[in-house]
Amino acid sequence: MMNEKVIQGSESLSEVHHSVVTSGKTGWRKLFAFIGPAYLVSVGYMDPGNWATDIAGGSQFGYSLIWVLLMSNLIALLLQSLSARLGVVQGMDLAQASRKAYPRLINYPLYVLAQIAIVACDLAEIIGMAIGLNLLFGLPLIWGVSITILDTFLLLFLMNKGMRMMEVFIVSMVFIVGISFLTEMFIVEPAVGEVLSGFKPSILSGNALYIAIGIIGATVMPHNLYLHSSLVQTRKIDRTSKGIKDALKYNFIDTAVALNLAFFVNAAILILAATAFFKNGLFEVAEIQDAYKLLDDIFGSMAPTLFAIALIASGQSSTITGTLAGQIVMEGHLNLRIQPWIRRLLTRLLAIIPAFFTILYFGEGALGELLVLSQVVLSLQLGFAIIPLIHFNSDKLRMKEYAIKNWVKILAWLSALIIVGLNVKLVIQEITSWMQSSASTWWIYVFVLPLVVVVIALLIYVTISPLFKKPERSISIIPHGEAVEIGEIGTLEYHSIGITVDFSAKDRNTIRHALMQGGKGAKYLLIHVVETAAARFHGDKAMDLETQIDTDNLIKYQQNLHALGYQSDIAVGYGTASQAIADIVRQNNLELLVMGAHGHKGISDLIFGTTLETVRHKVNVPILIIK
Repeated sequence: MMNEKVIQGSESLSEVHHSVVTSGKTGWRKLFAFIGPAYLVSVGYMDPGNWATDIAGGSQFGYSLIWVLLMSNLIALLLQSLSARLGVVQGMDLAQASRKAYPRLINYPLYVLAQIAIVACDLAEIIGMAIGLNLLFGLPLIWGVSITILDTFLLLFLMNKGMRMMEVFIVSMVFIVGISFLTEMFIVEPAVGEVLSGFKPSILSGNALYIAIGIIGATVMPHNLYLHSSLVQTRKIDRTSKGIKDALKYNFIDTAVALNLAFFVNAAILILAATAFFKNGLFEVAEIQDAYKLLDDIFGSMAPTLFAIALIASGQSSTITGTLAGQIVMEGHLNLRIQPWIRRLLTRLLAIIPAFFTILYFGEGALGELLVLSQVVLSLQLGFAIIPLIHFNSDKLRMKEYAIKNWVKILAWLSALIIVGLNVKLVIQEITSWMQSSASTWWIYVFVLPLVVVVIALLIYVTISPLFKKPERSISIIPHGEAVEIGEIGTLEYHSIGITVDFSAKDRNTIRHALMQGGKGAKYLLIHVVETAAARFHGDKAMDLETQIDTDNLIKYQQNLHALGYQSDIAVGYGTASQAIADIVRQNNLELLVMGAHGHKGISDLIFGTTLETVRHKVNVPILIIK
């Protein structure tokens, strides 16, 4: 299993798979070759969602929740190392492994839950970026939320530049955040003794429990477990026992350093809130905007400016990693691969809608509460990522000598128990609160309780199912399937061939290649689509000038082919090009369609280059694309 050859294009994040070479390097150079994936993961541990929970915790409870941060970080370190181990040893990300282990009926809800977690995370980035822009430039929050949709193109740019460029960008953002808060610590001067007292565990209940679960959800993020198991596969390693052991060691170092840095940033935010607000009697500072204003009042203009810059850097870096995670869970759970910009746009729109709704109906002041709520939602999804991860790393059949030791299993299951237990306690507490405060409780019995029962049943299945040994599921974990036997090659003849033309210089080459496929024994159909406004509204009744000219040009091509001894006819389509071409192919029972490539690049491809791709999905005949 360790020497399996992975089919090109079938891998998780295939565009950057094995793009960073580690072989042949020693010492520090080898360590630096592996450094990067955990830093991309670590930005999720210091995103605007963390800021909201840390500020709320620090302002309401002082330093007393620092131990929750530390516990969350230790759990995160354990789980992220398991995530990296899965990716290195099995060459699969967590979503792919889930698809292989669980039936399709289970993978769909697992995907939905993972997608909800990613949207909740993206919601935090949107709000954080909008608040940061508002604080620095006075931009209204509704406009800040709108602007965040543009970072789709930043992700595309970084992906095209390669994995190393993306990692450099992310590490730069992390560096800005770290320097900002290191400087803030010197400004606020917290009492070291009181800070150390916060590492002593205490009993959690009421609002402290709610904030603590938000901190856990903001720290141990479900999408980061999917992301890390994929990102480690960007490193090309020797598939030998020593090569795999080296990869595990260096990835653990990468994870330990990156997550500890994230812990110090989170601790700095909580300490900042505790020192600036809790100690000054400001116990209800849960809003990032309030924190900014109070910092200005207490410490002068430098502290809040650094605060806003760090917030923007944090949000921008986190939104990129969230996009990658969305791509991973869709490809892994659903075996579906779509364009990254569509994937990014979809995730962003799903997150923008609740942000817009909150601002329009509840006002800008409600964004802080929405931010904390998004982190609680993240925490509620954790069990569905953690439990499969533990099962997969414990599987000696697939992990062989790299399966985790018993003491690691105990720690991992204890972590899962703590997280799931706290979430169950929170759910019971919230439902009880709703039933006591609501005049009418029918909706709880009709909608909430059945949903809770279904989710609990899914969690039990995910937990118990892998304990019963079943035959290996013979399914493809890749969008492309597997190679098949080609068999005997016979003579292939096309008798009816469609040729799309647009009366450009490229038509000559398109027609020549089509004639080469069928020779003089085939019949050819010259196709052109009129896309004028008149054609869209009136169809074949359109008699505008462009329609008449295009029809005359088709007749000229037809006459030219007749003179050369080829049988041909013409077909004019109207309206949307892709749909019209597909209709003509079906109506004339064509066996082959020959189309000229548009040749667009970059933004032009996004705007104009949609016909070929759309036609490909609308017809069931082979398509020959001529450049």
